[in-house]
Amino acid sequence: QVQLVESGGGLVQPGGSLRLSCAASGITLLDYDIGWFRQAPGKEREEVSCLSLRDGTTDYAGSVKGRFTISSDNTNKMVYLQMNNLKVEDTAVYYCGAGPCWAPPYENDYWGQGTQVTVSS
Repeated sequence: QVQLVESGGGLVQPGGSLRLSCAASGITLLDYDIGWFRQAPGKEREEVSCLSLRDGTTDYAGSVKGRFTISSDNTNKMVYLQMNNLKVEDTAVYYCGAGPCWAPPYENDYWGQGTQVTVSS
């Protein structure tokens, strides 16, 4: 059974940092790209970062480039999203998904349950 489980969300002030974790089980990470997505109330789910373990490439949406860093621990099947200099507009539920980088969300085969990130003073 495939599971993706996110953790690490919370409430943080603008300018603060959080590290999100995505624990994968039941899949081989090399078989998938792993993306971090977010969805704010009333908005569509958007991908903010993606990691391809096959070739080690990472990529970021323009809105988070320079502030967010995606990484992995392949041995423990973990994918992380380090988020620095958080802004109010980063507030959303964050999900990890297994599927092609930058493809529409419906093309992701697996999703976690999400973790809430709230940036507020």
